[in-house]
Amino acid sequence: MQRKAYVPGVAALLAALLAGCTGGSGGGATADDSNPGQPGVATEAAEPGKYRTLPEPCAVVGHKALDTLLPGIEEIADEEQRERAYSGEPTLAYDTDRKVGCRWKVESAEATDHLFVDFERVVSYDGSVSDAGEAEELFAQQVEAADLPEPVVSESGSATSDSPSGSPSSSSSGESGESGESGESGEPAGGAGGTPSSSASAPSSSPSSSSTASPAEVQPRLLDDLGDEAFVDDALSSSGSTAKRRTVTVAFRTSNVVVTIEYAEQSATLGVVPDSEEMQDMARKLASQLADSLGG
Repeated sequence: MQRKAYVPGVAALLAALLAGCTGGSGGGATADDSNPGQPGVATEAAEPGKYRTLPEPCAVVGHKALDTLLPGIEEIADEEQRERAYSGEPTLAYDTDRKVGCRWKVESAEATDHLFVDFERVVSYDGSVSDAGEAEELFAQQVEAADLPEPVVSESGSATSDSPSGSPSSSSSGESGESGESGESGEPAGGAGGTPSSSASAPSSSPSSSSTASPAEVQPRLLDDLGDEAFVDDALSSSGSTAKRRTVTVAFRTSNVVVTIEYAEQSATLGVVPDSEEMQDMARKLASQLADSLGG
């Protein structure tokens, strides 16, 4: 009889101790160290990013797209040299699952064209912040660095720019064509192979006054038809005496991946300005192709 009385007593003591340890958990949540600011309260881990890998950057831009963006590439007589131009030059990457890029540079009688693409997969090391949330914060910093002009609504209700079309903007690409996201120079060199193709017409150098687009249509601005969020920047600078170089940057975020495209053209003819509308159109078409290449 004494032994039967002893066992329930031990059980009651253990129950009391357990109740004291879990009394502060509140609502039955499991206590852990995931939220130091609120001891004893569990924090649900944020969701991982949608993307776990990145595409091969020099292969996602197809020959047809490169023929359009870099018209001089088809004029290269030497077949081996032309293939190297299509192949592109990958940027230095220490972790190809996190950040990759590729660059091309092709000269022609009319202009020298540069193309640079950069993919960055963002990973959050904060258990309370998702990978996509971390990428959103990173992209917001990139937009802020681009310093896009505020659109002005005219009396007709349409948006116009504070600055004229093609004027230099204090963006991450700036006059040097550098990417605020990648930190790499936007002055690419090389060529590429791949599968996607572009239906855009080949770029041509023409005076900026020939463009039919209004300032609101070509000004640096946010885009609402690409990825989760996107923007286009456009900077015109002088190289040498009076040679003009235009750099168009299109950047977008899809979940936890940020993609940056820099497309630059420097006219070989003094006084001729690379066309803003045409270059933006081709860069945006390429951005759409790259968004599709990410898949699911």
